[in-house]
Amino acid sequence: MTFEIILRYLHFLCIFTIVGSLVGEHLLLRKTLTRAEITRLSIIDAMYGIAALVLIMVGLTLWLGEVGKPSYYYSKNWIFHLKLTLFLTVGLLSIYPTVFFIKNRKGNQTEVVTVPPLVVWMLRIELLLVAIIPLLAGLMARGVGFFGN
Repeated sequence: MTFEIILRYLHFLCIFTIVGSLVGEHLLLRKTLTRAEITRLSIIDAMYGIAALVLIMVGLTLWLGEVGKPSYYYSKNWIFHLKLTLFLTVGLLSIYPTVFFIKNRKGNQTEVVTVPPLVVWMLRIELLLVAIIPLLAGLMARGVGFFGN
């Protein structure tokens, strides 16, 4: 019971870190940035990445480790699978901005770099998808989407 509570708490902390990181990146992003600002963004992006990895590990433990609810509760719920798909999509969308931040943080820290509009739009789509995931989690917790016996 205590282990489950700790895992669920860590799960929530990771979710809040992911949301906070994405919002922070979006608020700091502009059409042009100095390399120093890109370095700052890459640090925030690294926090996002670490939180996402921990979230995956904790989530897999809660699901497949049968900590709390049995694994079939999740496995036989189409909303859970949609939630996982959205999370995976967010992760895939984050690759391009991450690569952009990593490639452009080195060099003269006062040099100005133009941010591709695609980086901004990918972050916005990530935020939209991340905003949908808690709705799906709430529905799933109420048993909506369960197709098992």
